[in-house]
Amino acid sequence: MAGYLIADQVVTDEALFAEFARGMFDLVGAHKAKFLARGGTMEISAGDRPMRRVVVIEFESFEKAKAFINSAEYKRLGEMRDKSSIAHALIVEGV
Repeated sequence: MAGYLIADQVVTDEALFAEFARGMFDLVGAHKAKFLARGGTMEISAGDRPMRRVVVIEFESFEKAKAFINSAEYKRLGEMRDKSSIAHALIVEGV
């Protein structure tokens, strides 16, 4: 069953966040995962949640998604993410 990393971000430093995003693109590929959504046009269909940057990454399994977020490479990129955005993330098992 697939696993998904879903992130919700408010970018506070565009230049540093762009560097983080480049690193993530390479790292996602190295983990044989793929971006399903990465920013882009968004419309709120229910509720009053503010518009933000949403990212969805698909992994082969929930366990591989967990391994990705626990990897040393992701933790290094996480420091850059934390300096350049306010981020919330979760992993969820697909059906």
